[in-house]
Amino acid sequence: MTTPATPQTPRGAVTAQDGLVVVDKPQGWTSHDVVARTRRLAATRKVGHAGTLDPMATGVLVLGVGRATRLLTYLVGADKIYTATIRLGQRTVTDDAEGEVTEARGAAGVLDGSGAVDDGVLEPALARLRGTVEQVPSAVSAIKVDGRRSYARVRAGEDVDLPARTVTVHRLEITGAPRTWTVDGARVVDLDVLVACSSGTYVRALARDLGRALGTGGHLTALRRTAVGPFTLEHARTVDQLVSEVTDDAAAAAPRGLPVLSLTDAARACFPARQLDDAETGAVRVGKVLAPGGHDGAAGDARRDPQGPGPVTAAFAPDGHVVALLQDRGGKARPVLVLDPA
Repeated sequence: MTTPATPQTPRGAVTAQDGLVVVDKPQGWTSHDVVARTRRLAATRKVGHAGTLDPMATGVLVLGVGRATRLLTYLVGADKIYTATIRLGQRTVTDDAEGEVTEARGAAGVLDGSGAVDDGVLEPALARLRGTVEQVPSAVSAIKVDGRRSYARVRAGEDVDLPARTVTVHRLEITGAPRTWTVDGARVVDLDVLVACSSGTYVRALARDLGRALGTGGHLTALRRTAVGPFTLEHARTVDQLVSEVTDDAAAAAPRGLPVLSLTDAARACFPARQLDDAETGAVRVGKVLAPGGHDGAAGDARRDPQGPGPVTAAFAPDGHVVALLQDRGGKARPVLVLDPA
């Protein structure tokens, strides 16, 4: 698949401030393609992303610029929301439309006598994929097996068996009328679905497992990520929009660099807040612990430290800017990331 056309990527006139950029990734681009473009736009090499999207997929990709790359560890574990199209009646090697079709049984098993989709067959199969489930990731994935990406092993002709992992599918719902087609002589059914799930869930694997349960085979034909934690498509800008913003900024009398969501605003969006006094601010800046608790309990999806058992809280100085991320452990609130050191 070719990369979509976009204006030549300019280099920002000045280095962007530390913060997050939410991008609406175009189809056909890898997540690294978006990072590479953003590095030029932000005029810095220090850009990373909080979880990849497949090249076929579009939608929300959260990037960190400068010191905000250190926040990404805490955003990777955020819940995700997708819209997708599942095709029943065909299997592919990649569990999506980019892979070779390996089986085309057709979807007769989910059709009633009139040729319509039989909800009495389909709904129980969907129900078994909801909740906390053990999911085997797609073999063509970025998971490493003995130091090599699983997809590289598959493309080299190796058989790869990945272990199941526990994931949670909060919602798996059909959002429109099923569509029935004839493809290469086989009757197939396309289902538009909404998926809300925990980090680490493969929507491709949901399509595969639904098709397997129904005896039809299944794969994805479209995937769009609409939310990562608190960040939705409403917060996202296309690459072309970013290019236009940086081009206009470079022509200004006093360029300010690629616009970003500041560290402070990002922290308020993602974590419960704890307001510090002057003494606590000074202590946290040098890595000292505080008394536990004291946060507002606001619900942010991206607030759990993947290295620890408790919620992560954003600590703010009296003037309102973020100082650090804290975590209650061992009866103390311990800095796990100091963003404003002394």
